[in-house]
Amino acid sequence: MPNPTQWRAARGRQALYSALRRFFTGQGYLEVDTPLLVPAPGMEPHITVFEAPFVPETDVGRARTLYLHSSPEYAMKRLLADGDSGPLFQICKVFRNGEVSPTHNPEFTLLEFYRPQADYHAIMADLEAALAEAGRSAAPGAPGADPSFFTRTPYERLTVRDAVLRATGVDLREHPDGRSLKRAAEAVGVRTWDAESFDDVFFHLFLQRVEPGLGHERPTFLIEYPASMAALSRLKPGEPQVAERVELYAKGLELANGFSELTDAVEQRARLVEEQELRRRLGRSVYPLDERFLEAVGRMPPSAGIAVGLDRILMLLQGVQRIEDVLLFPAHEFV
Repeated sequence: MPNPTQWRAARGRQALYSALRRFFTGQGYLEVDTPLLVPAPGMEPHITVFEAPFVPETDVGRARTLYLHSSPEYAMKRLLADGDSGPLFQICKVFRNGEVSPTHNPEFTLLEFYRPQADYHAIMADLEAALAEAGRSAAPGAPGADPSFFTRTPYERLTVRDAVLRATGVDLREHPDGRSLKRAAEAVGVRTWDAESFDDVFFHLFLQRVEPGLGHERPTFLIEYPASMAALSRLKPGEPQVAERVELYAKGLELANGFSELTDAVEQRARLVEEQELRRRLGRSVYPLDERFLEAVGRMPPSAGIAVGLDRILMLLQGVQRIEDVLLFPAHEFV
């Protein structure tokens, strides 16, 4: 049964959701609901999704593998392309197989929102204001909890290049390939093991030296990732070596990931095919492309969006260290 900390967090969750809904509806956002069960999941190379066999009991449909979504992103972008919706938001459950740790649960809650005719600067401003409202409206937490942390606006804006330079003295512009970055990382005491590619070496450098120091005095927006890590974001006009991608950090913990959205369907397909090949090389399941999503990408208006891990936000508002402390039914009950 839930303990007193978990019951207190349940009341905190109610206050958090109420504050977020109040903010987004006040800003003209429409709350939407999209399917949890999808025919094609996200293609992120290091995420494994839950498979759900569909076995029809009538002559409608065919037997096939479906998936519990790891994000509502594809569906929400189809809504942006298919209608005059204006800005959209959603609070929903998402699923990632195997992710169990003090800050990971295989079933967790995302806030995801999109604003058309906007870029990553606008989406950062909306998230900053939404979390400040959540901090002001927070329910009581554990002794020492500091919900005012999220009201410390403006949040820091820091480029990835500047964050790495500040933490390690390594300038990414001077080390554009894996071999060079590996030498620089190891020269400052970062263990890179057998990593060879730029992205893999960067991952070790970032996790060991950069991430732990982010967002301690106030939340930090980390912006402008190397172009190779663009994911679903567009490259920055006039500076194509970086992508208009943003992540939010607080006290060394990643809370959100967002973009100025890519609206080039040809480029989007190429990136997903590349991720399929990477998954294959890593020995992971290779998922089908979502053709309806790819068709919609080219019809999307210029937009920005971001996904926010609400369980981690709640951990910080409640002043607890483990995700299980904010869940009534955490994964350890069944794993």
